[in-house]
Amino acid sequence: MTFIVSQRCGGCKHTECVVVCPVDCFYEGTNQLFINPKECIDCTACMHVCPEGAIYSAEDVPFDYRLDIIENEVQSANCPNITEKKLGGAPVKKKVKKKIFKRAYSAIIQEDEDEDF
Repeated sequence: MTFIVSQRCGGCKHTECVVVCPVDCFYEGTNQLFINPKECIDCTACMHVCPEGAIYSAEDVPFDYRLDIIENEVQSANCPNITEKKLGGAPVKKKVKKKIFKRAYSAIIQEDEDEDF
């Protein structure tokens, strides 16, 4: 078993996953990151810190992302290794902004909803 970065990573490149990887098996493509399946030790650390939910166990990849298993193997062999977090991080996508907003204001939103009843 190994882990792969799915196309959900496309355009984000947050790189939190790179920092927690104990074996430096991430590679940077033009539009996303890739995991070298021969180097991955299945520690699951990257999967838990990915804000996009783009990292899957190769055995549990959703059907729509099955081709990403091959893509990770091919691209990791042709892209430069990345071992440090990128300065400035990635642009925050709209859905991530919504998650951050909901998390930050969930208590306030809940209070407002309770008052309406």
